[in-house]
Amino acid sequence: MGIALDGLSSGLDTTALINTLMQAEAIPQNILKNKVSATQTMISALQALNTKVADLAELTKKTAKPDSLQLFITTSSSDAAKATAGSGAAPGSLDFTVTQIAQAQVSVSAPITEWTETSFSITKADGSAVDITADSTSLDDVVRAINNSEAGVKAVKVSAGNDTYRLQFSAAETGAAGEFSISGAAGGALTQVKAAQDARVTLWAGTAAEQTVTSSSNTFEDLLPGVDITVAKVSADPVTVTVARDNEAAGKVAKDLVDSLNGLFKFISGNSSVTSGADGATKAMIFTGDSTARDVNQRILSAATLPVNGKSPSEIGISINKSGTIDYDAEKFQAALADNPAQVEATLQEIASRINTAAAGLSDKYDGQITARIKGQESTVTRLGDQVEDWDRRLATRRATLEKTYSAMEVQLSALNAQSSWLTSQLSSLPSTNSSS
Repeated sequence: MGIALDGLSSGLDTTALINTLMQAEAIPQNILKNKVSATQTMISALQALNTKVADLAELTKKTAKPDSLQLFITTSSSDAAKATAGSGAAPGSLDFTVTQIAQAQVSVSAPITEWTETSFSITKADGSAVDITADSTSLDDVVRAINNSEAGVKAVKVSAGNDTYRLQFSAAETGAAGEFSISGAAGGALTQVKAAQDARVTLWAGTAAEQTVTSSSNTFEDLLPGVDITVAKVSADPVTVTVARDNEAAGKVAKDLVDSLNGLFKFISGNSSVTSGADGATKAMIFTGDSTARDVNQRILSAATLPVNGKSPSEIGISINKSGTIDYDAEKFQAALADNPAQVEATLQEIASRINTAAAGLSDKYDGQITARIKGQESTVTRLGDQVEDWDRRLATRRATLEKTYSAMEVQLSALNAQSSWLTSQLSSLPSTNSSS
């Protein structure tokens, strides 16, 4: 690589001159770079928009389900039992007494140092037997063999002092069906410390309608429609479980939907505004005039506010305001829910279903409208990037040409300067002639 010395002959700052010329040459490339930056900003904004629309689609998918407002709160008059309401629950109450709680059988052996034999069997409550074969009579091998079997019994070795141990055997499940016995128990018969038994509650105790219900666990599933009752201890006094509609939770479902809608609308509005500075200059945000953002806003807004079966959503407290967002009137919603819960549920589910259809179609990761727009913008960035790279090569070639041109100019000037100096020296060596007056 040669050494370039600026202005060696001309006195010009050729590097600065070339840089100035290259700045002018690079104007088209800078325009392309600005377009790339603007497009990438648009992509980021569209991705944020797509995320918000997808989140709205996910929320409304849940809200549109038939049981989205089937929300209930349960209370119990005693800590002996508690209730949990789920799908299919309905308002109501039930009185019962807890006469027995479920437990798993627990039996222990006498203090021993080893089992009597390697083969024995465990008999279940239904009379079926599971044969167990241990690797040896060591207590560890016996415990391992039982725990690896399908007998439904778990064993553990417990220190009993004086280098002896007692094996504790526990049914894997609570309830009478988990009862078991073990043949060939070392040290004699096992001692049962806890019997296998079902949980038992008595409904309408002391009346002609008295009814006993049992469960292998301490949870009575669907004792009331959609309501599970779990007992914790025996209670001689009646326990009253009450199931009531949870209107507060239902209102939160509606409010969360409105909040999500408004979050989307405000995002679009904030990125579509035009602001004016003190000098009168205006600045447009990224979505100003953008048809995709405008279409998203309109489709979601229409889905949220159009009538349902000829009735305005405002009847249940959901209405559009003059700023283009949604107002939620909690008192009106609660009044409508108390007056006609079925209608409120149907209206909110229909609104959520319409929004879900629109939002899912807009944000679908394969063929959604926003997704397609993002892909189009990404293709534009790729195309513009290729053009920027072409300009890099073009500008590099142009700089090299200018550097060669100015370098050649310096060489030529140097040669001319040398020739000028020679001619000057030759002229100065000629004899002078004096003229007489």
